[in-house]
Amino acid sequence: MKVRKSAATAVIAVLALTATACSSGESGTSDDDVITGGSGGKDQPRLPTYPVATSVDLDSPTLKKAQKAGKIVIGAKNDLPFLGFEDKEGTRSGFDAEVAKMVAADLGFSPAQIEFKTVESSVRESAIAQGDVDLYVGTYTINDRRKKQVGFAGPYFVAGADLLVRKNDKSIAGPFSLQGKTVCSIKGSTSLQEIKKPDYGTKTLELAKYSACVQQLLDKKVDAVTTDDAILMGFAAQRPSKLKVVGRPFTKEPYGIGMDKSDKVLRDAVSDALEAHDTNGDLMEAYDATLGLSGSGWIGPPMLERY
Repeated sequence: MKVRKSAATAVIAVLALTATACSSGESGTSDDDVITGGSGGKDQPRLPTYPVATSVDLDSPTLKKAQKAGKIVIGAKNDLPFLGFEDKEGTRSGFDAEVAKMVAADLGFSPAQIEFKTVESSVRESAIAQGDVDLYVGTYTINDRRKKQVGFAGPYFVAGADLLVRKNDKSIAGPFSLQGKTVCSIKGSTSLQEIKKPDYGTKTLELAKYSACVQQLLDKKVDAVTTDDAILMGFAAQRPSKLKVVGRPFTKEPYGIGMDKSDKVLRDAVSDALEAHDTNGDLMEAYDATLGLSGSGWIGPPMLERY
């Protein structure tokens, strides 16, 4: 894939949604807080459209099952602003949601034929192995351990583990300033495994959702939240008066699309779709209209891993 940089700097859109749009029972919302999934808006960059392919014929058991059902089931996150977000009406938005739509279109499925299924990080591999989802698109880091269990197409984006802290906290400048502090992350995340290393000297709290960790941070029950910077930028954009990202990534997290490990035909087809949508500019345009609104900058995906 080509590596491109976008010169456009998107301004975070202030959308008047209810405080329950991200998590129930959130406290401390002020007038300058932003509660948004991160897409759409009159003055924002426009989302691209993805022509739906016809007569797709691949020797893929997963695809044939989806074609017979008349829908493709895509595992996703639902609480990540600008990445994978589900509002109170059930509408999905964000960069991962757009990646899912463009790949589904190339496989012959319209947005109406996508069934998004919320699957938490700790059970992604089992959901794929059991056939509960056909694809998984949800900040899914490609690594050697996971490749032993699932197949990956990608990467389509590279993030890095960082820290989300309270806006007025000047004591945390990076992972090595966390000695004795409590850091929250979710079960099954690569960031959690990294921050648990003895080098950092941290205490950890493991929860099921990042939004729950963010609430713990707002309630001053933990000192920081760690996960990919792309995820943290979205939460900081929601609460600009209360939260900030430290801005010192300490890992690399290449995002891929997960699927049945044995279905190489499908993996190659999804890789072809990602490459095509990078070449025609859809990936960058989708990013600018979603995750780019959090203040994150587009540098383009690295070369696809074809195996």
